[in-house]
Amino acid sequence: MRSMVRILVNGYGTIGKRVADAVSLQKDFELVGIAKTKPDFEAKIAIEKGYSIFCSIDKNIELFKKEGLDVGKLEKAFNEADVIIDCTPDGIAAQNKILYQKMKKKAIFEGGEEADIGVSFVAQCNYDKAINAPYIRVVSCNTTGLCRTLGALQMAGVEKVSATLIRRAADQNDIKTGPINALVPDVEIPSHHAEDVQTVLPINNIMTIAVKASTTLMHVHSLAVELKEKQAEDAIIDIFKNTTRIRLVKAKDGIKSTAHIMELARDIGRKRGDMYEICIWEDSIKIKGNTLYYLQAVHQESNVVPENIDAVRAMFELDSREESIKKTNKSLGII
Repeated sequence: MRSMVRILVNGYGTIGKRVADAVSLQKDFELVGIAKTKPDFEAKIAIEKGYSIFCSIDKNIELFKKEGLDVGKLEKAFNEADVIIDCTPDGIAAQNKILYQKMKKKAIFEGGEEADIGVSFVAQCNYDKAINAPYIRVVSCNTTGLCRTLGALQMAGVEKVSATLIRRAADQNDIKTGPINALVPDVEIPSHHAEDVQTVLPINNIMTIAVKASTTLMHVHSLAVELKEKQAEDAIIDIFKNTTRIRLVKAKDGIKSTAHIMELARDIGRKRGDMYEICIWEDSIKIKGNTLYYLQAVHQESNVVPENIDAVRAMFELDSREESIKKTNKSLGII
């Protein structure tokens, strides 16, 4: 057990830069630095923030030096760090794990990796399962979104879940992927999200269907959840209201789209316009018989960031679930 955990963030893209910023806000963490492959604008901004940069590819160190950027070898960072948060592109982390194992370093991976890379993790749902785990996988943005709201509904008794995921095609800075003028259905049914949810929550009967849409802002999930007993809509609203990292929004208040949610995030002063919470349209919550229907939005760039922070505390047994979530929420401005 440590009072201060030293962390290296390996990969400084969409998730990595946000995780590094979140790590730097924690009083019980020390950011050893970040690992990058090339001296782009993100590297230059990281230097301005005071972050130490370590080059992932030795032969590229000269490229950094030509740009006037002082960088170290990644091996040095590994020696200094207690844990690596691996935010590298999908598939690379699986290769990196072999290196981490050789160096006897703990590591946290992101949701693009296979489930067997480590303990699948969503803080609100299975924090205790990750205590002292050497390897943790923070599940994907979509799976995190499903787990947070379905986990909250566990107290009402979840019998069956049917979810349709309308997925953003690419992140906002991604100009290389995604449909330009198309909807792309995932013809594998159920989509991989159903099985992924089951690595976190004990939900036996879940069906997920996914479609990519021409947007970069957020994902939207349409859920039908069969409950053990009929519940009042007000009771469901109260459950969501009293669950951390879930935010209720209303179309009648003018929040009619994912664009409006992103504007809300900016208006409340969130860095980069991030929305860490899963936003449920309160107007959409309906009960028919024993089945609950609702719509939720997931900000794919940021909702897993607090999970990475809580995963470190679980891994080193620094705090209970409740205390860790409280600390993380406070540091990120999550009410």
